[in-house]
Amino acid sequence: MLYQADLRGESIAAIVNAEAKRAAGEPDRAASWLYAREIVDGVSDHRDEIDELIMSYALGWTLDRMPHLDRALLRMASWEILFNPEVPTPVAIDEAVELAKEYSTDDSGRFVNGVLGRVADHARG
Repeated sequence: MLYQADLRGESIAAIVNAEAKRAAGEPDRAASWLYAREIVDGVSDHRDEIDELIMSYALGWTLDRMPHLDRALLRMASWEILFNPEVPTPVAIDEAVELAKEYSTDDSGRFVNGVLGRVADHARG
């Protein structure tokens, strides 16, 4: 949903509403839908702080210059690292890196890993 809203230039609320309607018709997705919604709400609630950290640690990169998918993965994993103690930091980083490697640019895995490593260091503080 974060990626979709960013790529299409639509509001998070519009994307969430559309996905909520779709999820209502797919009861098998209830658990994953609830967690996806928690992530999206969490990123939305803390977006300024998350984006500031990403920009601080993305050495030479602005948010606008990043691929849409990398930006969405960085926001999602940063929220998990900073605000969701149920997800171990290494798991949040590893999942984001693997998705970046599989679906984004050739350099995205290293880039996402480096930024999230610095976000994790910040969180440990």
